[in-house]
This record gives sequence, C-alpha cells and structure tokens, in this order.
Amino acid sequence: MKPAPIQLDATDRRLLALLQTDCALTNDALARRAHVSPATSLRRVRRLVEAGVIERRIAVVDPDAAGGGVTAIVEVTLEQQSAELLDRFEVQVAAAREVQQCYRVASGPDFVLIVFVPDVAAYHAFAHRVLTAQANVRNVRSFFAVKRSKFEPALPL
Repeated sequence: MKPAPIQLDATDRRLLALLQTDCALTNDALARRAHVSPATSLRRVRRLVEAGVIERRIAVVDPDAAGGGVTAIVEVTLEQQSAELLDRFEVQVAAAREVQQCYRVASGPDFVLIVFVPDVAAYHAFAHRVLTAQANVRNVRSFFAVKRSKFEPALPL
C-alpha cells in the first residue's frame, strides 16, 4: 500500500531534480546545490523516501558498455480483459527479468512493455516463455529499436 501523497514545495522539487540527475551526491553536496543546510537536506530526503516519492536510487547503465543487447517495444492484447485476468498477466510479466517497463494502456493493446534482451534469440525465448505460452494472450506485436535517440528517466519538476 502506498503512503498518503505529500505536498512538494520548491525545496523538495530542487532536491528531487538534483537527485534525478545524480543520486550519488553526498548530502553536503546536495545541500549546497539545493541552497539548504545539510540537516534540512537529510531530513527532506528521508521524508521523500518514507513518503514513497523517491521509490529507489539506481545507476543507469549504458547498454553498450554492458555488452549490448536488443530493446523491444511490445504491444500485448489479451483475449479477455477481466480485472482478475489483467492483474494476473501484469504480475506474471512484471516478474520477468527482461521486462524493464510494463504499462497497462487504454485505446489499443492492453499492455505495452519495454523489454531488453541480449539478442533476438533471447527475445524469442522470452516471448514464448512469458507471452505466447499464456492461453489468454490474443496478440503480440513487437518493435525492435535500431537506435536509442533519448533515454531520460527523470520526471520534469
């Protein structure tokens, strides 16, 4: 269960913008750049974490530096769209290591997935194991990225 949403003020937004750019900043460096005291910075960031505003802190790895791979944008339409079946599919897909992002969408397919695999053979194995082996999957459409022009996970604040 998610904590109750909190109101973000200008200081919270400055801290979040800085952390989205570099979450490895020391508290002192973060405080200096946000124009607040280190104690204020630490207290605010802890509050943002506890409130669930900051979900987690991660490193974004260059795919080429990690050996490369294939990114697939996958549209999945289910045969039946009951709430239980949608939830079940979502849980199964989200558990797959290859799935980087999973969105339940409207006005088109039921789900859009961002999948990263080492190669096309690995995508085929993933698609068979996770998508087409499920009886309720009606249609799968896959698009393979030939170039990543932009990847920016930071939210505009």
